[in-house]
Amino acid sequence: MTRKKKDLPILENVTITDVAAEGKALTRVNDMVVFVPFAVPGDIVDLQVRRKKHSYCEATILRMVKESPIRVKPACRHFGICGGCKWQNLPYNEQLKAKQKQVEDQLKRIGKVELPPCRPILGSEKTLGYRNKLEFGCCNRRWFTKEELANDNLVIDGQNKNGIGFHITGAFDKIYPIEECLLMDGLQNNIRNEIRDFALAHNYSFYDIRQQTGLLRDIVIRCSNSGEWMVIIQFCMKEDGDEARAHALLDDLASKFPQITSLLYVDNQKGNDTFGDLPVKVYKGADHIFLLMDDLKFKVGPKSFYQTNTDQARRLYGVARELAGLTGKELVYDLYTGTGTIANFVARSARKVIGIEYVADAIEDAKENSRINGIDNTLFYAGDMKDILTPAFIKEHGHPDVIITDPPRAGMYQGVVQTIMEAAPERIVYVSCNPATQARDLSLLDSAYRVEAVQPVDMFPQTPHVENVVLLKRR
Repeated sequence: MTRKKKDLPILENVTITDVAAEGKALTRVNDMVVFVPFAVPGDIVDLQVRRKKHSYCEATILRMVKESPIRVKPACRHFGICGGCKWQNLPYNEQLKAKQKQVEDQLKRIGKVELPPCRPILGSEKTLGYRNKLEFGCCNRRWFTKEELANDNLVIDGQNKNGIGFHITGAFDKIYPIEECLLMDGLQNNIRNEIRDFALAHNYSFYDIRQQTGLLRDIVIRCSNSGEWMVIIQFCMKEDGDEARAHALLDDLASKFPQITSLLYVDNQKGNDTFGDLPVKVYKGADHIFLLMDDLKFKVGPKSFYQTNTDQARRLYGVARELAGLTGKELVYDLYTGTGTIANFVARSARKVIGIEYVADAIEDAKENSRINGIDNTLFYAGDMKDILTPAFIKEHGHPDVIITDPPRAGMYQGVVQTIMEAAPERIVYVSCNPATQARDLSLLDSAYRVEAVQPVDMFPQTPHVENVVLLKRR
């Protein structure tokens, strides 16, 4: 049964049937696919359609008629608002089933290549508190929930419009204040809330993304299985006295949290929050922390990439090393090497490893990581992949026996795929955080390589994101 509301229908007594992409659930009504956030299969709901296209629509839950028998109570008090952990209401075993299906469906539907049976997904032992990095925005236009706005006692003034938390989906200039995030060791909550309390108590300005003003802009917190903590605060220092105010806040953190071994800050007056091209200043301690993996330790700086699930990173790289089939005689190219984690992890099983990465600071960390761990059979080069990985580069350094590639979500540039095929390694190990773009690249490689193994790895419990490792062998 349906009835109209502002020209968009309300759908009544609808049963949610499946899990969809991007953490949404889905159902079908009169041949129309309906995508619904924060629902789980088996829920019976009334839905308000919010957006309608020809073959599908998007809707939100208006009323829960009957909860699904598999639905679980979310652990986080902010569930359903911040949008970060969209699957906390879905049991973890069901999350793993959905991720396995996502990998298989996308490789088949987009890649359209011959595939072996997909290995069972490797789940994470920790489903909360597993992250080693979180980033929080600071904003003078915090998001208020409907319940908050309905409170007659709510007074919205300059102070309570400030907030530190996560961006609201679809509202680039709005932040939902986070009191407690469960994705990382609880110390990060204490640090973040102290920054908020100190800033409010001393009347600090919070960033206005539209006006590009406001002192307190962004916070990055990292922790390590070595016990070290890194905190990076981005300020926007446009007013007289801003640097002194920034130092006062940093002094407060340093005195209250001796666990912070690397306290850093950035003056970012640009139009975006990225600071890869800006100097990072050390206020206290070192300019890095160390993360441990087996008998190796990796230096991670403020601009370095490192897998955010420390424990699962070990399993992911273990899969990559296994599928590479190294005997100690191989020349390995590690593309998108980051801080050289995979390169150094496999180096002792290879004759030589050459790593390539866009971020110059990360490459310096990669070289340092080899030095720290006594590894002398690695070489690292910084630059855009399509500019570095050329036929001339391969002619100079040798044709690789194995290529390991771990590109960003967008996948590999088509020219890089072509160069890989011209390099003609015996094996390619493709690590991906986006099976859809991985599938696209597999279709480009299919004329010369066949897929021999597919291994999904869950790096991000409570979210729809999944990593996948594919082994390709030359035909």
